[in-house]
Amino acid sequence: MTTFTALDVQDVRFPTSRDLSGSDAMNPDPDYSAAYLTLRTDAPDAGTALVFTIGRGNDVQSAAIQALAPHLLGRDVEAVLADLGGLYRELVHDSQLRWLGPEKGVMTMAIGAVVNALWDLRARREGRPLWLTLAMLSPEELLDLVDLRYLEDVLPREEALEILRRGEEGKEERIAALRESGVPAYTTTPGWLGYSDEKLARLLREAREDGFEMVKLKVGADPADDERRLRIAREVMGPDYPIAVDANQRWGTAEAIGAIRALAPHDPYWIEEPTSPDDVLAHAAIREAVSPVRIATGEQGASRILFKQLLQAGAIDVLQADATRVAGLNENLAILLLAAKFDVPVCPHAGGVGLCEMVQHLAFVDAVAVAGEDPRRRIEFVDHLHEHFEVPVRIERGRYMPPEAPGGGARMHETSVAEHLFPHGPVWQEIAAADGPGPSDERAEDDGRDAAVPVPVPAAD
Repeated sequence: MTTFTALDVQDVRFPTSRDLSGSDAMNPDPDYSAAYLTLRTDAPDAGTALVFTIGRGNDVQSAAIQALAPHLLGRDVEAVLADLGGLYRELVHDSQLRWLGPEKGVMTMAIGAVVNALWDLRARREGRPLWLTLAMLSPEELLDLVDLRYLEDVLPREEALEILRRGEEGKEERIAALRESGVPAYTTTPGWLGYSDEKLARLLREAREDGFEMVKLKVGADPADDERRLRIAREVMGPDYPIAVDANQRWGTAEAIGAIRALAPHDPYWIEEPTSPDDVLAHAAIREAVSPVRIATGEQGASRILFKQLLQAGAIDVLQADATRVAGLNENLAILLLAAKFDVPVCPHAGGVGLCEMVQHLAFVDAVAVAGEDPRRRIEFVDHLHEHFEVPVRIERGRYMPPEAPGGGARMHETSVAEHLFPHGPVWQEIAAADGPGPSDERAEDDGRDAAVPVPVPAAD
């Protein structure tokens, strides 16, 4: 019998705050980071996943992942992988950990890392990319992965099963079409808030030359800057080119309505995260006030229940699922089903560290087995940090092309992990030496933090 032996969690950080990559109105100095999990067995294979953070959040997130070790260590790998719906429910309903925040927050993201690592391991054992592992499941098998508790008032089991059975029809043709044409991407690469106007214009032109048919700009720090940057983008890209904008939760309700109306003459394709991601009624009020401008949100949607309410309230036009915000693939399947029920397109959030590599699998399974063909579907793309992954995303003429390598996409090169371990990896040691002594050097006192933190198998009774 093969068993699970350790949850190794490593603190991997990239100093993106140095060039303001990833900067927006609420997060001006992000260091794109990953609480990087390797789920080990006593066989040669392992499952890999990560939780994306923007720096010091790794400290908390890593501890949360390690707290889940008792659910796996010493257990039969084959039995767990055969019932990932059951394991997901077990993790989500651990009463002592659930008390920290029922099905939302840091603990849920930790569960997502473990669940996603298990799916990575299963896909590797089957020799398939994750999207295809899921596509090969029957409608009944897919639905057994989903927890419909709290959802059945709007999505009864019979209706969810009917959605998946419709998705079964023509599945092979959609798989072939996906392999041929992929899924359209949109790029946020030009639009970071810290970039100069000259850099913005240059990157916009490059995005169009590379085949992207939509771009996104960050807004929300200053109304005059927002209007100027969107005007520049419209001048560069032309009158009919889709340009989305992202406020990253910067505004209150009335402020959001005023800001969106001020930007409306430049024809934004959607306004993303106009206010608090938890405020369903505010999103509904904003959407009603600024129609026909679309409202999008979801990258910080903490649970399937929140998405249910956003859809029930008619509060969003676009649902932006994230690969590491909720309790893993299983919960994201529930969110895909909800979106299909309400006929709202899923345009996954990506960027960060590994999010493009991971979230593409959600879009692909949605296209193949859940919602089917949808011309509104797009996947976010940001052109940095892909070189650190064993199977980086493949973008051809502005479209995500599906990977064929086994796994879920989160596995990084060992050298990349070693170089960016915090705080003692070479990259961070060089930065510390260049910056000189300061308050941030407290990190140097924590020797050994950059090693993997294995949680050992408990001794037998």
